[in-house]
Amino acid sequence: MTGHARSGTAEDVPPIDDWNRLLDGRVAVVTGGGDGVGAGIVRLFAQHGAHVEVAEIDATRAERIRAEVTAAGGSIRSHVVDVTSDADVARLAEAVLAAHGRVDVLVNNVGDYRPLVPFAQSTPDSWQAIYNVNLRHVFAVTRAFVPTMTDARSGSIVTVHSVEGMRGYPKDPVYGAMKAAAAHFTTCLAVDLGRHGIRVNGIGTDLAQTPQVDYLTGYEDDAALWASWAPVGRVGWPEDQARVALFLASDLSSFVTGHNIPVDGGTKAGGGWLFSPREDRFVNRSRHL
Repeated sequence: MTGHARSGTAEDVPPIDDWNRLLDGRVAVVTGGGDGVGAGIVRLFAQHGAHVEVAEIDATRAERIRAEVTAAGGSIRSHVVDVTSDADVARLAEAVLAAHGRVDVLVNNVGDYRPLVPFAQSTPDSWQAIYNVNLRHVFAVTRAFVPTMTDARSGSIVTVHSVEGMRGYPKDPVYGAMKAAAAHFTTCLAVDLGRHGIRVNGIGTDLAQTPQVDYLTGYEDDAALWASWAPVGRVGWPEDQARVALFLASDLSSFVTGHNIPVDGGTKAGGGWLFSPREDRFVNRSRHL
């Protein structure tokens, strides 16, 4: 596990007993785990031996991922939960702790860019909606599971946010601000909880192809331009995000906390948003400026 004595010797470094089962026997809660990045994380965690508890707002997606992972031999339960509801979060925590008595890994994965409203047309209602789905639930779900990790003096929390919280996001400054807050909450919480054996890290996603954000449709004839859109030269997939989440959840990262890792194909390092006068909008994949 991730909590260890502070003797200052090499023996404090947790051994990696099985590189093929990095989460063997651990209890992992993944919010928004029914599709996209969340489902990628669920699949990989289950492959590495975790007992995965999925929180998913859509009943069809919840059952689909449960059936898929079960058929592959993984350990999983799905809960139809709206993490923006305090009552649902409490119900989720009660069910998970009743079944396992603890949580070893928490992945806060829920998030949405909608409603995408230009700031000049935004309203308090749109601000509240963006806050609820991108930040407030991170506070609520984390608060629900931190006590069991504190008691165990062990745990890993991974919050999936966005690279837009780590650079300027002109399309929706409110969304960017919420993602930046999620990233900074990650850093602050890591400092607060480190002495309890709990590590806290974040993932800033970009260019990940999911049902929620489609980076491919309409660009089929422009595949050669990926070399200019992303330094790695390709679109990202849920599996790319899941591998980093596995690293952060497991003892491979036992000395890593308080960090927000861009998993973006290099877009943060390589640039970001460009304004195209010909298209009269900000773009991150321009055919022409």
